[in-house]
Amino acid sequence: MALFLMTDPAHYEVCYQINPWMKPATWRDERDACLAAAKAASRELKAALKACGAQVETVEAARGLPDLVFPANAAVVLDGKVLLARFRHPERQGEEAIFRSAFCKLKSRGLVQEVMDLPEGLFHEGAGDAIWDLGRQLFWAGYGPRSSRGALAVLQGFFGHEVVPLQLASERYYHLDTCFCPLSGGEVLYYPPAFTEESLAAIRARVPESLRIEATDEDAAAFCVNAVNLDRRIVMAKAPAALRARLEARGYELVEVDLSPFILSGGAAYCMTLRLDRTSAPATTVLAAE
Repeated sequence: MALFLMTDPAHYEVCYQINPWMKPATWRDERDACLAAAKAASRELKAALKACGAQVETVEAARGLPDLVFPANAAVVLDGKVLLARFRHPERQGEEAIFRSAFCKLKSRGLVQEVMDLPEGLFHEGAGDAIWDLGRQLFWAGYGPRSSRGALAVLQGFFGHEVVPLQLASERYYHLDTCFCPLSGGEVLYYPPAFTEESLAAIRARVPESLRIEATDEDAAAFCVNAVNLDRRIVMAKAPAALRARLEARGYELVEVDLSPFILSGGAAYCMTLRLDRTSAPATTVLAAE
């Protein structure tokens, strides 16, 4: 059974801007309505995960740390090992101690086995920039806007798996999870304009054309690439009809949630969750590039 970490959104708000999606003025003008909508959206996302058979652990809210609702950035977790994040922006650095404490509590309960800090001088923003691809047995790792290229060697050494560096080309797609999503059938849903040419070449070298699903501008702006895949189900923000049809044609079932209050801060389903039980147990099918 899948196990996810989420955060209580009681103190969520959009009160600063550290990415181009953040709209503090919109939040300020409709604060009460936005917060009520955010709480409802978080409940709906949690219910969607549970309906897919998952369990959810919850981190308490903390006043003054509105982006605590995005625990995907808290750490990379694989095989019970946890590599804690270090945030680039001061606005998020207060989250580090809270997530460290949360992971220590999870360790005391046997839900994770090892917790490690990132070496000083490096930034890495967790599973938002390190996405495990079970079929290919590797991490796709974003760097540039938030995570340091140098942190990727730490990631590879700690987990002992190949890391494929992908340089992000735009502040608009500041974490890899905003523009890249491996799926259970071997496909990769991704938004090409978010990557440098070198990074696109790395993707194409490892993913056959038949398994590459290119997101449109509309798909990416709707934060549908920022999705949670559980077997043949994909939990995501409200999807454009064309993307829904493309994914359903490949045998996936979409579970759509209105996450617009969190898109106001530049995050959606994947950002709002962190999978804790992910393992590197090999997939039954080996995927090879053409």
